[in-house]
Amino acid sequence: MQLRHFIIFLLLTITSLRMNAQTGNYASLNGLKMYYEVHGSGKPLVLIHGGGSTIETTFGHILPQLAKTHRVIAVELQAHGHTADIDRPLSFEQDADDVAALLKQLNIQQADIFGFSNGGTTALQIAIRHPQLVNKLVLASATCKRNGLAPGFFEGMQQATLDNMPGPLKDAYRKINPDPQALMAMFNRDVARMLSFKDIPDTAIKSIQAPALVINGDAEAILSEHALELSRTLPHGRLAILPSGHGDYIGEICAVDKGSKMPEFVVDMIESFLGK
Repeated sequence: MQLRHFIIFLLLTITSLRMNAQTGNYASLNGLKMYYEVHGSGKPLVLIHGGGSTIETTFGHILPQLAKTHRVIAVELQAHGHTADIDRPLSFEQDADDVAALLKQLNIQQADIFGFSNGGTTALQIAIRHPQLVNKLVLASATCKRNGLAPGFFEGMQQATLDNMPGPLKDAYRKINPDPQALMAMFNRDVARMLSFKDIPDTAIKSIQAPALVINGDAEAILSEHALELSRTLPHGRLAILPSGHGDYIGEICAVDKGSKMPEFVVDMIESFLGK
């Protein structure tokens, strides 16, 4: 009997590993070999991680809940996670074009887009550059103007070193790719992108016709005033300011309170917005 139970356990383990292995895919587009995962079924929902992050570090806590009601397509952008760097500049516009190319390869005509932090800025660029692909937007801690970041942010970024990168993000990257040069390349890419970031014109934001939910913490790098301005500039913007730090409200890997119930509340709020 014990042997039989062991064999069943082994078969279940192998099956689970195969399912996990089948979840991850690569798509060749725009000279990039982009990693993405598909979870669940239903209406397409694209997840775009933050800077220095991966699918798991940004969305690992809430992805299973989102996948109960959506076909989740989670991506890892150039130089991040499983997606190797290539010889071209990193920009929010290029990231937007890469995600758009992936959706076209997957024959997805339209999807909801959920971006966090840098991923939120990429989501904005998708809506500006590829409006036909966007149904609704969830913009979590998104930046569209330099003055939307806390005072001293860019001065600190000019002095930033790899030692300043949060340990959980570095550890998560090393589990995927132990090459220290790759980690350094990702860090340098993200720093250079932020230092060269230019305001997105109000005219471009006002061109976005997709309904958008802007979410922000009240104690984080993105100013609440900026989130309010973004929500009012968007033609169909809604706003939620939460008692939270950067990403705490979705259970991002660096969240302080690992037992917080807020991520469940936020997912319910997002589901309500997307379902209307």
